[in-house]
Amino acid sequence: MLYNYLIAGLEDLHLQQKPHLSMEELTSELEAQLTPADQQLFNLLRLTKDDEMFARMVEENPDLKEESVLSDDDFLTSLLYEYGVKSKNKFLHEWFEFNLNLNNVLVATICRKHGFDVQKAIIGQNEVAQILRKNNASRDFGLAGVILELDEMIKLAEIPNLLEREKYTDALRWQWLEDHTVFHNFEIENVLAYYLQAQMLHRWDVLTVEDGEQVFRKLLDELKSGIKFE
Repeated sequence: MLYNYLIAGLEDLHLQQKPHLSMEELTSELEAQLTPADQQLFNLLRLTKDDEMFARMVEENPDLKEESVLSDDDFLTSLLYEYGVKSKNKFLHEWFEFNLNLNNVLVATICRKHGFDVQKAIIGQNEVAQILRKNNASRDFGLAGVILELDEMIKLAEIPNLLEREKYTDALRWQWLEDHTVFHNFEIENVLAYYLQAQMLHRWDVLTVEDGEQVFRKLLDELKSGIKFE
């Protein structure tokens, strides 16, 4: 189904401008017009590791947890990504995989810099995750030609200011969304990308420098204690 009228009625989004609609209002407007099938895709996009379904997944698969070296929190995150990449929708599959790879490259780069155990930090079981666990010596982790945005990802991890790093990371995500919807016209992929971009803008509107400093302190404390950060 095409969403010509829905998308045409939404305001244009810009990186330095907060949307007028709140996320609650935007969600309600989208849900009112999506088909049942597209609503399922929208629900998948909004899943979080705190949802009850993921707690049930751990309870129903204790053998998986026993084989994991991750914390409970990271194990849920790993399950979320693995669930997302199984989507039959190409856009969602690639979005979840892109973020999984992005997070793992950032973590691997930081672990290498500070001498932390990368084996306890990488999540997921895709090709990139397995390569990162084995190739921590070379600058590109042996991923040259595997991830298109690899150089940008590694450079992000080298930005010392956490708040600045997060903003540049979202800018990379924003560009990914632009690149992966360029050949879609008023389709569900455009709707999903719009939601994600609006979510970024709202997140940065409320995040202050003080928030960034608190996250940074939490990051250092957790790395020192051997716990992977979010």
